[in-house]
Amino acid sequence: MSNPDALLVEIAAMVESEHSNQMPLTVVVPGAVITGRLAPQRLWHERVGEVLSASDHLKPFAALFSQPATSPPARPTHLHLHVARILQGSYGLPHSGGMYRIAIADISSWTVGDLSYTDQ
Repeated sequence: MSNPDALLVEIAAMVESEHSNQMPLTVVVPGAVITGRLAPQRLWHERVGEVLSASDHLKPFAALFSQPATSPPARPTHLHLHVARILQGSYGLPHSGGMYRIAIADISSWTVGDLSYTDQ
């Protein structure tokens, strides 16, 4: 999507300003449908840093996410999803949910809410 959806940008800006991580969203990007909850950029960075810190092999990368982040841009350019899953048929991957950063310009369509899937 070369011209990001203005409403989606506004939703992302509200999540950033209110520091909420409860807004469910499903997006379509080239090759994938991803469903999860929007998170403010700072909280998303903190959580990714925590996950990396817990790994002996990935710990050096945690510093990239744990550094004090500069203030987010006036208009969000990316969505930050947590407890997110890529939908493949009726399955959500990964089973436990993941952390995804998605360029708003790459989103071709979206809907508020989580799409149903089965964890089998």
